[in-house]
Amino acid sequence: MVTKGSGCDIDLKARCCAAAVAAAQRTFGVRAGRPGEVQGRVAGGYAGVVRFGELRVAVTSDGIGTKIELAERTGMYRTLGYDLVAMVVDDLAAGGAVPTTLTDVLDADVLDERVVAELMEGLAAAAAEARVAVVGGEIAELSGRIAGYGAGMHFNWCATALGYIPEGREALDGTAVRAGDEVVALASPGFRSNGFSLVRKVMEERFGAGWHDAEVTGTAGWNGRRWGEALLEPSRIFCAAVERMFEEGLPVHGIAHVTGGGIPGKLGRVLRPNGLGAVLDHLLPPDGLVLRVQELGGIAEEEAYRLWNMGNGMMVVVERGAAERVVQCAAGFRIPARCAGRVTPGSGIVLQGRGCEGARLEYSVGR
Repeated sequence: MVTKGSGCDIDLKARCCAAAVAAAQRTFGVRAGRPGEVQGRVAGGYAGVVRFGELRVAVTSDGIGTKIELAERTGMYRTLGYDLVAMVVDDLAAGGAVPTTLTDVLDADVLDERVVAELMEGLAAAAAEARVAVVGGEIAELSGRIAGYGAGMHFNWCATALGYIPEGREALDGTAVRAGDEVVALASPGFRSNGFSLVRKVMEERFGAGWHDAEVTGTAGWNGRRWGEALLEPSRIFCAAVERMFEEGLPVHGIAHVTGGGIPGKLGRVLRPNGLGAVLDHLLPPDGLVLRVQELGGIAEEEAYRLWNMGNGMMVVVERGAAERVVQCAAGFRIPARCAGRVTPGSGIVLQGRGCEGARLEYSVGR
């Protein structure tokens, strides 16, 4: 499916990811019986887990994507570090790992010392919030291989994060999820760091080439701000709250970090190993800014929930009866949360949308 006007074919991306996973799996055998042996029963998880003696190490990589253009348009760079850190540490947390360390790669056409300094200040602040150390990285000048909006420095920014699975804890790969489990949604403001190709398309069609300077109207809490600034809302970092859930002994069976692919793609990844589905009739609503973009672009509810997280940045699957304890734990980190639904037999996700249409939607998660 090509999402309206975005150039994003979600199904094509899924096929490309499947090809990448298949190729990666062919390399697993080279470490069999040696340090770094690959662990895990399910391919294509949030993070790869390898064993060094008794220590199980998790690793993942990701980047910010086209949200970078908002910084280029506004001259505001410090919040991007939160987006970069969130993308990798919360993938580790979704796999049951404790994030510890990350490295980053900044590829630029030319270097601007002020821009680099702001990026790194934001990275350091976000890393401190996530309780991870930044232990290395690379800054590369690639001239014409990198492009972007306007004059000045253009760049791509990616990171790799490491963590570990504590002794006595099983890595989360969906195999522990059972019918009857409860699904708790953790709130995510704004668009996190996904689906910005469509956001930018909507903005340009509505406000023209200089859309970032247009004033936000008709949206409580955002009126009077420029669109470029409002859309830079930094990603919330969930990993510390998730680790507290483990420390308190909550019966966590699975976690979905809801990024590209939305709830169907990411929760579907957690449900697929046991051929399960879910009914989600109490999802958190997206904030007013997301609703306004959906309205301005005429984005169908079905497409919005496949491309954006629609206010639900992480979904924690727990044993029946434990949902309220998850909600309380999240509240300790000032993260709104609620029990959004339950796991069901079968292989489909049924959700009650909270967007502009409020439609009841059904998605297949496959096998």
